[in-house]
Amino acid sequence: MRQKGSFLEILGVSAKLGFTSFGGPIAHLGYFRDEYVKRRKWLDEKSYADLVALCQFLPGPASSQVGISIGILRGGLWGGLASWCGFTLPSALALMMFAFMLKSYNVSSAGWLHGLMIVAVAVVAQAVWGMARSLAPDRTRGSIAILTAILSLLWTSPYSQLVLIAAAGLFGRLFLGKPETPETPRQGIPLSKWTGVVAWTLFFGLLAGLPLLRQGIQSHFLAVFDSFYRVGSLVFGGGHVVLPMLQTEVVQTGWLTDSQFLAGYGAAQAVPGPLFTFSSYLGTVMNGWLGGLIALAAMFLPSFLLVAGSLPFWETIRSRSHFQSALKGINAAVVGILLAALYNPVWTSAVHTPLDFCLALLAFGLLMLWKLPPWVVVLLSAAAGQVTSLFL
Repeated sequence: MRQKGSFLEILGVSAKLGFTSFGGPIAHLGYFRDEYVKRRKWLDEKSYADLVALCQFLPGPASSQVGISIGILRGGLWGGLASWCGFTLPSALALMMFAFMLKSYNVSSAGWLHGLMIVAVAVVAQAVWGMARSLAPDRTRGSIAILTAILSLLWTSPYSQLVLIAAAGLFGRLFLGKPETPETPRQGIPLSKWTGVVAWTLFFGLLAGLPLLRQGIQSHFLAVFDSFYRVGSLVFGGGHVVLPMLQTEVVQTGWLTDSQFLAGYGAAQAVPGPLFTFSSYLGTVMNGWLGGLIALAAMFLPSFLLVAGSLPFWETIRSRSHFQSALKGINAAVVGILLAALYNPVWTSAVHTPLDFCLALLAFGLLMLWKLPPWVVVLLSAAAGQVTSLFL
């Protein structure tokens, strides 16, 4: 893939995903695959899986980092910014409005929300099926995927995915052999290694320097930026793993009450896009629109720096034959992680009754057999969830 996408093109495509990608980070990867790999062919299946594997190694929201990576590959740093804006701002702005108008509104029992949770089952199942066929096609790699799924479900440490991916990579390096021919063309990453070094320097410099500045400069906005930047830099696993860290930063410091925090968390379940946009709600409750924008920027800045710092070196590393062998194991493990996530949290949070299962099957059939666009299936599932809630 060459650097050929305009800012507006990337922004438009990612914004469509930002408005329709319900269901959490694993579902987001399914939506990304359908849009970027299958529909637009901005990158191939193997390159997409490699990006997913890379972002699983990095702290922060993996799905957002995958989106930023694809934007950078398509249009450089501006493309990465466009991809982040399109995917993130719809939910961030919605949560900022929630902070002003709907703080006490309970969306946890809304029928349409349950429908959105059900469609996530179908989206993730479709992604698992498609990726398994290309990335775990033989008995060995299929076994890696199944074993990874089992261990992911039984070992729930925030670092379990990182360890399992590393172990699968080591197994692939030792036992899966070198690929006979290059499996993936070079992507032509439009970032220099010097840019990568600068990004890594900024990442660690801010991580170490912000707490020192916070001690020397008495500024509430600086303290907020430091807190959210630190959370975005240090949380592994993404998604719901970030909640206890955020609660420590904003509730125990007295910036928010528990009820305000939980009300915002409920609202965050009702919007598409990454859960990390919850930061925009928290910042808005504390300091209005400006606070929301500062918290949002601080939360996602580490992800942007990590991706920009890693991609220039990732191209060199992934092209080496020995690492290609490791990637065979890593990609099979990614399939296993997706498979485990299909059960928990996606299935366990959405499918509670036979009717739920029927709706999930219907959505799966519309995606797999009738080839309807995911956003259409999302809307239909939301409507079905709302209708069924009126009669149950």
